[in-house]
Amino acid sequence: MRHALALSLLLSCFWLVNSGHYTPLILSFMVASVFFVVVLSHAMDVVDGEAQPLHITFRLPVYVIWLAKEVFLANIAVAACVWRGPGSISPRTIRVRASQNTDVGVVIYANSITLTPGTVSIDLEGKDIVVHALTEAAEADLLTGEMDRRVCRVEG
Repeated sequence: MRHALALSLLLSCFWLVNSGHYTPLILSFMVASVFFVVVLSHAMDVVDGEAQPLHITFRLPVYVIWLAKEVFLANIAVAACVWRGPGSISPRTIRVRASQNTDVGVVIYANSITLTPGTVSIDLEGKDIVVHALTEAAEADLLTGEMDRRVCRVEG
């Protein structure tokens, strides 16, 4: 029930932000649309903790800010490699172990690796993530486990 209420709130906010119109007719369309989508989602049995992980809702913004900083710094490092030429890269494939307890946590970790320039998650086998790193520094940053720890904090 709480997931259905959270979905209703999320869809209503999304509608209000995107429509920009607050007349009674438009608001009644919103209520009808949100009700229809929530009932349909409930009938399809897709409104649950995995599809809508409420437990990470309030921890995620702090992580996203940290990840944005890391993406920015990694962009600078990759740009420096481009300027220095082919001798500045040392591509490698490594395997990292995810410490997260849920599938959502492991996927957040793997996607965060891919979002960071210089690293790409190639394969996910259980909790092992195969990663292609562009440089030794990118590998070292990943192997410190900082991103893994932060995703564990988000996961709760």
